[in-house]
Amino acid sequence: GMQSHLQALLSLYKLFCPEQVTITLPGKTKTYFKNSEGPWKAAITAVRQRNQGTSPLSQAVFLGASQPQSRKRKWNAQLVIPASSTNTNHLEEDGEKNCFYPYSTNESFPVEQLQTFPQLLQNIHRLEFPSQMGSVLTNPLLLHYMNCVKDESIYLRLYYWMSQMLQEECTWCVVDNPYEEEFRSFLETVYKAECFLQEGFSACEEFLYKTLPLWDGFCCRSEILRLISWIPLSSFSDIKSYLYDPLAQLFFTSSIYFKCSVLETLKELLQNWLNGNVIQMDSELSS
Repeated sequence: GMQSHLQALLSLYKLFCPEQVTITLPGKTKTYFKNSEGPWKAAITAVRQRNQGTSPLSQAVFLGASQPQSRKRKWNAQLVIPASSTNTNHLEEDGEKNCFYPYSTNESFPVEQLQTFPQLLQNIHRLEFPSQMGSVLTNPLLLHYMNCVKDESIYLRLYYWMSQMLQEECTWCVVDNPYEEEFRSFLETVYKAECFLQEGFSACEEFLYKTLPLWDGFCCRSEILRLISWIPLSSFSDIKSYLYDPLAQLFFTSSIYFKCSVLETLKELLQNWLNGNVIQMDSELSS
């Protein structure tokens, strides 16, 4: 007999291929399948309204099953990378002279006092990562320390924080986001950290794969192309579907300048892949 989920499936078939479904279906059928064109329609509507100068959409546009709303900022809030600070206060400060007493060997060294590279070398076994991992992006000494300490939890903490920031602040995924300059500066900071570490962040890779199909090729162009150059090497099928295909759609419909920029980015991507492969081969040979 006719069951509700079968009716929903048949009605979906009849919507796209009516000649294939000859039976009569009830007019009201429970919706079992989400509209896959929802994010695209919302993105097109957002572009039209932005060009026409009409009222903005209130719904966030993000590629995926769900469409998360952008978090509401306070009137004076900004996209700020947190400063380095420890979880607990290890400082024993002299109030009159404003100087710090020496530490014992079993006490951790607070990141607030980490100022020079010799300090990093002397206290590398007593150093703790800050309570907010995002602060390492602007601290070269902590990036050095991150390279030395291969702890999976460190990368996971940074991954979760960066994924959330990129999704919530993406200018072309959140309709009429007024913080484009802040987001551009944040992407530039992430890129500089990747150059320092000589490797891309996994959160940044996922962000690019999700948002490139919605990117107009104009917003934050230089920052996005720079981040693309640090995507790690993976299978050709993934690279083609998630990277080459979205770029190809923009490539064939854009200016000569954009075409040259994309080619330059792909050349840098290839160079980074080759350099990373050589480093990996050297480490394997030495081991």
